[in-house]
Formats: sequence, structure tokens, C-alpha cells
Amino acid sequence: MGGMDRPVGRITRGTTNVNRLRRIDRWIAAQPVVRTADDPLVVDLGYGASATTTLELRDRLAAVRPDVAVVGIEIDPERVRIANAATRDGVEFRLGGFEVPLPGSRRPAVIRALNVLRQYDESEVAAAWATMRERLAPEGLLVEGTCDEIGRVASWVGLDAQGPRTFTISLRLAGLEAPSIVAERLPKALIHRNVAGERIHDLLLTLDRLWATHAPLGVYGPRQRWMAVVVSLRDAGWPVRGSRARWRLGELTLDWAAVAPAP
Repeated sequence: MGGMDRPVGRITRGTTNVNRLRRIDRWIAAQPVVRTADDPLVVDLGYGASATTTLELRDRLAAVRPDVAVVGIEIDPERVRIANAATRDGVEFRLGGFEVPLPGSRRPAVIRALNVLRQYDESEVAAAWATMRERLAPEGLLVEGTCDEIGRVASWVGLDAQGPRTFTISLRLAGLEAPSIVAERLPKALIHRNVAGERIHDLLLTLDRLWATHAPLGVYGPRQRWMAVVVSLRDAGWPVRGSRARWRLGELTLDWAAVAPAP
């Protein structure tokens, strides 16, 4: 990582696609901070070679918070130049990195950093999280994670100023063979921990077992099958969050402690 006299981080591949981050955006839009923040400022950190997902984020959040303002931040000056040519009301683009440079004393209610740390080493995650968390508003939310190229498989960590609080996976249920497909798209903090003895490994094994157990419900559709999986997981003592409305979307949110890497 760089010094404080330049953006903190390094240029990543920057690949993106239309609607790639829709699952994450949908979850962010449902978070209370989006509606309650005094300053509805949202940062899209590391938006990549195209500003598409930043503009989509603004549109989706504006549906629940019309006065939302979104700032896209990229470490590559050329990407910032290109993005500024495609800007619209409520969106701006700035040069920067994990330090999240913003004018004046403004602090974001939400920072979204998707498919950024995937290209770093696991040893760099804690420092990057800490740097971004320091920039959050008092009740702010950092969303950091990974998804596949077309947005059908995603997982992310929800963090506040004190640290990680939740872990979420979101899957396209139609045609899903096994929930453990998310193993390839775990956040950097977890992707190398999918081994025996780690909590995330136990979770994925349990999800696959329950998915197989509830296979007969597939005749009613994959949503019914998935919701039965989540209910069974909760009944088995896993700290499941959210409601049936969220589960129907193919989501599962747990307390971070349920999957946190072993010391």
C-alpha cells in the first residue's frame, strides 16, 4: 500500500458488467442507515474501468432515499477522467484509494468496496478494512466482498466503525446445484479459510447438506427449497438474520462471529 501522500492501494484489473452488483445494491438499499443518515453520502470504492455500477448504485438507492449522493473513487486517474465524462446529477468521481478522500469533513454513510480486496493478499485485508472504517460516519456501514462476473453469486461482509458485524451470501436460485458454489466468491478474509476446522467450511458443508435434504421441495420451486434450508439452519442454532422476504431473494445473512476465521 502507498504512503499518505498518494492514494492508498494499487490499481486492480477493473473488470465490471451491467447489473453485476445488483444483489449487493439491493441489500444495501434495505439497510436502515440509508434511510436514517443525516448526510446520505455513499462511496463506491474501486468501481473499475467503467462507471456503470456506480451509476446503477445511485439509481437503486435513490428509489429509497431520493437525496442520496454517490461518489465513485478510483485509484487510476484515467478511469476517473473517463467516468467524469459520464456523470449525472447526484454522482461524482474522485481520485483516491482506501483513505476515501472527500471534501471538508463529510463522512460516508455507506462505503461499497466490491471485487477490490479479492486482488490483494489476505494479510492486507485488516489494514484496508481499518482505513476505510475510519472514514465512516458514526452509524456508517462498510460493505466489502466479491461476486461473479454476471452477479449471480455474491458474498460480502458488513462492517461498522468497530469491525465486522455480518456475513451475507446471495445466490441466483434458479439452476442452483449447491450453495457451496459461493466458495469461489468468498471475500478475501474468508476465501482461503474454506478448509476443515474453519467456521466458513462448516457453514458451506451444512448448507449443501440441507440443500440436499430439502430437495423434495424443489417441486414447488427453488425459493421454497432455499427458504427451508435457511429455516433449518436457524433452527440448528446458526445466528441467522433477516426475514423471509430477504431469504426469498436467495440471501442468507449471519452474524460475522459464525464464520470468522479461527484465531
